[in-house]
Amino acid sequence: MTDAAAALLEKALVEEATKKSGLIWVRAAGPARAVWHVWHEGAAHLVGDGPGEQPLPEGLTDGGRAEVTVRSKDKGGRLVAWTAAVRVLAPHSEEWEAAVAELKGKRLNAPDAEVMTERWARECAVVRLTPEAVSTQLPDTSLAAAPLPTGATTRQPVPAGLPRLLLKRRRGR
Repeated sequence: MTDAAAALLEKALVEEATKKSGLIWVRAAGPARAVWHVWHEGAAHLVGDGPGEQPLPEGLTDGGRAEVTVRSKDKGGRLVAWTAAVRVLAPHSEEWEAAVAELKGKRLNAPDAEVMTERWARECAVVRLTPEAVSTQLPDTSLAAAPLPTGATTRQPVPAGLPRLLLKRRRGR
């Protein structure tokens, strides 16, 4: 296989795997973080770091580099890893508008869907991750790490009467 054919094959692998995966793992300066994304015009686009949006990885700065790991949507295992050029898009630029149109369609459960894009322009960062190099050598270890700190809480204990209510419904069927 020629180098040009191998490069095209790697580009196709990155694009297809990233398009189909709902989450990608991104690492810049700090630990890797799982983020939802949209594949648009040859790059992964993220929105975050604002109220009600996902936190973006530490060190994801304009002009920097990031490592992206794509997981299988079916099995959850690593498919491909690639290095990305990071670019923070300027609000209301032509490229920002195109990316936000795609991101808006994939944003689930937004409390303010009508004004969401204006909130993103004011308070959030829209980031473009453009693939540069593909790593076909995946690590042998699991790369498992302690969970990142979060404001999310666990559920409260189940109310004492809930099991009786659930059993009552089953008997009535």
